[in-house]
Parts: sequence; C-alpha cells; structure tokens
Amino acid sequence: MFSFFNRIFKQKERETSVEDPMKKFLIVGLGNIGPKYANTRHNIGFKVLDAFAKANQTSFETEKLGDIVKTKVKGKTVVLLKPNTYMNLSGKAVRYWLQQEKIPIENLLVITDDLNLEFGTIRVKTKGSDGGHNGLKDIQAQLGTTTYNRFRFGISDQFSKGRQVDYVLGEWTSEEEAALPERLDKSCEVITSFVGAGISNTMNAYNGK
Repeated sequence: MFSFFNRIFKQKERETSVEDPMKKFLIVGLGNIGPKYANTRHNIGFKVLDAFAKANQTSFETEKLGDIVKTKVKGKTVVLLKPNTYMNLSGKAVRYWLQQEKIPIENLLVITDDLNLEFGTIRVKTKGSDGGHNGLKDIQAQLGTTTYNRFRFGISDQFSKGRQVDYVLGEWTSEEEAALPERLDKSCEVITSFVGAGISNTMNAYNGK
C-alpha cells in the first residue's frame, strides 16, 4: 500500500515539476564576440544583457552556440543568450535555444542596434523587416518568419557616406559613453516589463523613451 501511494506521489511530483512553457522567456542580445568588439555600437545587445545579468547578480556561462544565463524574473524563468556565432549567423543560436528550452516564439525578445533611431531611443515591436541588419536577417531565415518581438536600441546615423560599417563597428563617443548607464538601466526595465507585463504593455510604456 505504501509503495502504491509513493508511486502516485512521485508521479504527481514529476507532473508539477514540468514548467509551463508560457512562463519561460528567451532574451537575445545581438553582437560580435571578442574584446575588439566589446564596446562597439553593434554590440549594444550584448551590453544590455550584461547589465541585466549584473542587476540580477548572475553571470554568463559558455554553452552550445552562445553564452547563457538562466534567472528568475517575477516568478518566471528567463534565459539570456549572447550568440557566439558572430552576427550574421545569430539565427542558428536563437532557433537552437528556443527548441532546447521549449520556449514559444511569442516569448522571444531580440535586442539589436538601430541606425534609424536617435542614440538611446527605445523601440519595441512585434514584427518587422530586417532593415539590412545581418543578425535579424539570419534570425528571420532560421525561424521562417518576421513575426517575433524585437527591441531596437537607437545608435543614430552620424556617419558620412560609405562609412556605415566603420560607424557601427566603431566605439561610442565620450558623450554617448556618459549617457549609456541610464540608457542601460532603462533597457533592463524593458526586459522586466516584457516578462512581467507582456509585449503590448511594454510597447505602450517604453516606445520612444
């Protein structure tokens, strides 16, 4: 009799230990690996995730296709991913970790730089084109859709004709560097809002801020 009830208890324990996939989120910051890229405009996705991990008193570990952190936000599991595939192959890592963690695509948020927004401007969207961004282009190809949440961080377009690549792979100006801590704090709020309040509330609260 005891063994029968023990088996039932173990079965219930296994059932309740399976996490609701809607309570799991994948937050992806785009960037290029290596110290020479660490402080460049194109790596703002990495920089935001580093700030979020630090605020949550955790740190990244290298796993398959990227550096990973798993943490809890408002009772929900949040997986932070910095792909180590280089920018133009980011989609491979995104697809792998969505599948590995059984996270629905509506719980994905991709953080990237945007030349069409003034420095530090926040724009959260549920879909859109890749806008010529190689990381977004590969994510779209790998996921087979343009409908996934993205968080665009403005880096402005203060470059002369033909110097776009040098600009996005260049480092922040001293003025931008001074303003970044506040912008990173605000970006961390965006992630927390996305996880806790949902994409629509987050767009209403933070777009253009």
